[in-house]
Parts: sequence; C-alpha cells; structure tokens
Amino acid sequence: MDAKEVLKVYFGYDSYKPGQEEIINSILDGKDVLAIMPTGSGKSICYQIPALLLSGITIVISPLISLMQDQVKALNEAGIRAGYINSSLTESQISTVYARALDGAYKILYVAPERLESFDFLSFAGRAGISMVTIDEAHCISQWGQDFRPSYLKIVDFIDGLGKRPIVSAFTATATEEVKNDISCILKLQEPKIVVTGFDRENLYFDVETIKKKDDYVLEYIRKHHGESGIIYCATRKNVDSLYEMLSNEGIQVARYHAGMNNEDRKESQNDFIYDRTPVIIATNAFGMGIDKSNVRFVIHYNMPQSMENYYQEAGRAGRDGEPSQCILLFSAQDIMINKFLLDHKDFTDIPDEEIDLIRQRDAKRLHVMEGYCRTSGCLRKYILGYFGEKRNEPCDSCGNCHREFTEIDMTEEAKIVINCVWETKGRYGLNILLGTLLGANRARLKELGTTDYKTYGALKNRSESELRLLVSQLLLDGYLYQTADKYSVIRLGDIEPLKKEDAHLMVRTYKDREPERQKKSRSKRSTDSLTKAGYDLFEVLRGLRLTIAREEGMPPYIVFSDKTLIDMSVKTPRDKKSMFSVSGVGETKFEKYGERFIEAIVEFLEEHPESVTSIRDEENPSEEKAESAKRHRGRKGPFYLNPEDGEKFEYRDLLLLSEIKDELNRITSGDNVKHVFGTDIYKLLTEKGYVEQQNIEGRFIQVPTETGQEKGIVVSEKTSEKGTVYTVLNYPPAVQKEIVEYYIEIRHQVVATEA
Repeated sequence: MDAKEVLKVYFGYDSYKPGQEEIINSILDGKDVLAIMPTGSGKSICYQIPALLLSGITIVISPLISLMQDQVKALNEAGIRAGYINSSLTESQISTVYARALDGAYKILYVAPERLESFDFLSFAGRAGISMVTIDEAHCISQWGQDFRPSYLKIVDFIDGLGKRPIVSAFTATATEEVKNDISCILKLQEPKIVVTGFDRENLYFDVETIKKKDDYVLEYIRKHHGESGIIYCATRKNVDSLYEMLSNEGIQVARYHAGMNNEDRKESQNDFIYDRTPVIIATNAFGMGIDKSNVRFVIHYNMPQSMENYYQEAGRAGRDGEPSQCILLFSAQDIMINKFLLDHKDFTDIPDEEIDLIRQRDAKRLHVMEGYCRTSGCLRKYILGYFGEKRNEPCDSCGNCHREFTEIDMTEEAKIVINCVWETKGRYGLNILLGTLLGANRARLKELGTTDYKTYGALKNRSESELRLLVSQLLLDGYLYQTADKYSVIRLGDIEPLKKEDAHLMVRTYKDREPERQKKSRSKRSTDSLTKAGYDLFEVLRGLRLTIAREEGMPPYIVFSDKTLIDMSVKTPRDKKSMFSVSGVGETKFEKYGERFIEAIVEFLEEHPESVTSIRDEENPSEEKAESAKRHRGRKGPFYLNPEDGEKFEYRDLLLLSEIKDELNRITSGDNVKHVFGTDIYKLLTEKGYVEQQNIEGRFIQVPTETGQEKGIVVSEKTSEKGTVYTVLNYPPAVQKEIVEYYIEIRHQVVATEA
C-alpha cells in the first residue's frame, strides 16, 4: 500500500491538502522535516501516514493529555493501531502499553515530553525499533515561542541517546522566523525539508470591536447564533466566572473552564463541550490546546491576548473543518493594563536569571504588537500575516476593517505637535503620559513630571483621546516614532525627516463604531449553502444518528464523522458502499463500522421523501459556467439538452412522477456527449416557474403544488413505503411534461449559440 492508498483507505480522502504530499514524501525518503502549517491544514496526517508505512514505531511527543487522547481515539476509529503514555494511566497500564508496543501492537505511540527522562521509558525506547520521532506543537521548544516549555528541551537528549538516530519531524501552526530557526537548531535537524504552507486561514473572518459593554455584545451574539458551537476566551478566572453567571442567568446553556476549578469539574466542562452537550464554553487560555473539535463556528476573545501567537492559535480553533467561522476580539484600554499585570506576575520557574530580562522585553514587544492589531485601521488579515512574515499586498475583503466605512483625514499639523511633545519628553515617557500632556489633562502625575509646563501641554485638547491614539499608532507604523520593547516601554523619535518636507502629508483613517449587532459577511461559502430545506432535514437526521453512535461508543461526535462529511452525504445521498466511498472523509474502517447505518438512514429518508431535492448547485455562477465551457472544449460531457427531433420520442402519459420524467428524458436524448439530467435539475426548473414549493406541515417539509401548479394540473397522491410509511408524491400532467421537453430543446439552442 502506498501513501495515496493509505490516505483513502484510512482517512477517506481522495487528494492531499497543500503541502501534505511534499512532507509525506520527504519523510518516506528518510529526511528530517520542519512543517509550519495553519490549524485545520492537516498536520497530523503528515506524520500519521508515514508512520504506517515506516518499518518501526513512531513516537509522537505531545504536550497535553487531552490532545493525545483525542488523537488516539480518532486513529483507532480509522483502524490505525495507536496508544499513549501519560499521567492518566496507572503504572500497571503503562507497563501493559510498553509490552504491547514491543510486541508490535502499535504503529504510533504518543508520549508527554516529561516521560522522556523516566527509566522505564528509556528502557523501552532502547528495545523498540523507533523509525521516527515526531514533535507536535514544536514551537514549545523555543524560549521565543508563545508556549515555551522547558520539558521540551529534553527531547534533544532523548534523540541523542538512541542507538540509531530516527527520522525527526517537527510540526507547529504558528512560528515567526526566530522561532522557526530555534526549532531547527535546538532539535539538531539534519538538512531538514522545511515546508511553510502559509499562515492564512481563508475561512476565518476576523474582527475587532472596541466597546465598553462587552457582556451585552456577547449575550446578543450568542442569541443570534443559537445552537452554534463556540469558545469565549477571558484573560482572568474572575471574568470567566462573571460571564458564566450572567449567561446562565439569561437561560443560555454554557460551560466554563479555568485552573481555579477542580480537575473533575474541568473535565466535565470540557467533555460537555466536546460531546456537543453544551455548545458554548467560557475559558481562560488554559483551555483548548489540542482540542480537535472541528465544528467550532466562533471564537470570541473577551479580552486582548498577550501576543499575536496566542491570539492566532486560540482564534484558529474556529473552523477546523474549513467552514466559514468568526474570530472576534472585544477590545478596551483596560485589557492592556490586565495583560501588563499578568506579565508582571509571570512564573519564571526553571528559567535562568540572565534570560528573564530578555523574555520580559520580548513579552512587552508582543503586547505592543497585539495592541497595534486592536487599534489598526488597516486590513486585519494583512496585519496578522505580516507579523508571521507573509506579505500580502491587497486587503482581504473578509475582515471587520475591510467592511468598515473609514474616512481619511489630514492630521499633518497634529502629527508635528505630537513629535514636538515627544522631543520635549526626551523619550522618557510612555503613551499615557504623552496623550495626557497633549490633551491638557489635570493629573497629579503630569504635574509631578513637569509636563504641564511643556509648550505642547493641551496643544491638542480639541481632539479626542481615541483620535490621538490612532494618530500615534500611524506615526509608529510609519517609523516617525518608535516604542521601546522593555517592561516600561517609552516612545521616542524615529526618522522624522520626511515629515519636514513642505509637501509632506500624514493621513489617518478614522471610523465611527457601528452597532454591535451588525451582521458580518464572509467571502467563504459554507458547505450547507448548497442544501435545500430537505437537505437540511437529512443533515439533521444524520447528525442525530451520529450523536446516537457517539454515545454508544463513548466518544466525541466529530470522531465518528465530521459535519463536513455529513453535509457531503446529504448532498450525494449515497445508497450503497461504492457511492458512500465518494463521500469525503469516509474510509474503509469507518465504513465497516458505521457505513451501513448511515446508508439505511439515507434510504429511509428518501423513501419517506421520494421527490426530495437535497441540494441545488449554483448554475448562475459565472466561474462555474466558464468551467463548464472549458470542460466541453476538453471533450468532457456538457449540459443536458434535447435535439428538436427528440421531443417527438417523448411518451406523454396522463400523470408522471418526476423520476419518470427524468428517465424518459435521458432515454430519448440524442445530444452529443451530454450529462444525464437529474430530478434536482427538473425540480429547480419547476420551482423557478412557480409550479411547486416546499411547505412546513406539522414540522415536516413537504413538496406541494402552488396555486399556479394546481391550475396546470399538478396533483398530489399518497404512497406507502416497504416499511409501511405513508408519504405524498407529485404527479405532473402532459401539459407540464411538454413544457419540460421544450425547455431542454431551448437549452440546445443556447449551447449552439455559445459554441458558435
């Protein structure tokens, strides 16, 4: 079996995502690999597929118990032999895992980095044939990474101590150039294949809301997104508890998670969220690392995170299934004070004294970058990608700032006053002192420092503080000013020469905050956009079956099948094994376990709704029309049509079902290399003509003729399925049959005109 076959058989996918094939082939060629891939891009598959094909066992070093357990559950469900060793197991259970691994029971074994020093593990590793060591969340090895863990430094000694050096592969979602170089050097990667697939997550919509009433915003948002799965991150336990109480009192079902709770309560909250019992969880950043829940539709940050790395990693837990999702940051000036307090009380256990000051400087710089993100008037996606070294020229048109109405104002004169004020301070003070001086604030601290005697004191009192913050941000971005990266950062003069020129102008973009309830629109389309009401009904049936199976098996629903897979089933409505394998995410092992039950559910639904149309493609999309034209030119099948003489072959009968009309059309066509026509195509035509519609009758969507359809002679009749279920069908008279035939003859004229 080769890598491509493993991808299909075990994971149910026909093709790789960007970067996966290159990484997998490099590992199979015996090369070390460093891969930087965004969340949701399929990092795990990049080491799991080679692990199955390499001769020995693969050791995966992972930082969290929950991450290991989720990964192992998913692998076992896919038919891949995997195990883990961590503190959740007893010593007896760990001994059993070692014994089974030595007997060849596992191809992949997950371990925590702390385990690498234990005598038992080193004894096991010396006897096991280790083909590859994989480091997940590899940024943890760098002191400049956002989650530096001293225990990760033990990995190098472990690899060096093995009798035969295995292949080493390292994976992370977020890494600056500094962190990337650290990973490669510290792990002693040998001529590694470095793959950076890009940091952009196109399905995520980013927004920053500068508001004071954050609770009101969160409450309104959750009410408008009822039933959707989401995470709300807070900077402190106090904020978690306060928000939890408020939402609970409003009758909203939420869970909470922070380090102040006992282990049992934290585990219960996490499981309620993962198993879809509670759609929303409120948590500190102690929650989420390694959570593989694919259908999180939104991540709201109640407070500004301490770094862009933290923010992008946490926000990236939304939309892992590739579906459009929202990442919203609620910002207030108080967030900066909270984070400075938290950084001042940061735990530096196991960090050498000489390195603490350097880390504090780096933390201050990261906080400044994060504040810049919250205050920028430019494209938010460009800001994020630029931080990670990925340049983008055009705005994304898929973030809050790109959808805001900005006004550019000339603040050249005000900019010169700000620069004069910084000159007067001699670069000794930070932003708050600078703003207070310019606004002429009556503060004891300003009098104490003597800034009330500056020529620039009160020089910009006619401007608001928010306007001046935007102005200073622009001056920092343009390099006229710079902010030091130490603990108590101050603002100093940069290169101000360009601003001295007579024709120099400094433009600042301002906007008025819109109401929090405004709707965001993303360029990305959800997979569910192609589903009709009947399609949604089938999707809900399949979700119900998935939940039943998940409870029977004691596992998260997304491990059975993802939402994306269930949507694809609802579109393709497979009725046998062969067609089920065309569904994305259905591999052989999962089909053997669950396939027949899902096929039965689909067949039963279609028996009860025999004329149902579960999906409609957007035929009016110009890009699809171009693609269709290109296919015809390549000799592939074109759209269905009838030649004029075909119409005479149609056998008109008193009343025909839609399926019978479809079969008759496919029988009589003499069209050259055309596709088959489907019932969905005909139903769409009849809907557009206003002859039929779907109505909600006692909670079920049923197809009925409209008043116009009844006048045309369309009638409803009842039928009974093999299981005794009574359902209704529509019958179409010759007059409607003739209109359908004439429509497809007209399509032939359009095809001829296009080809001409």
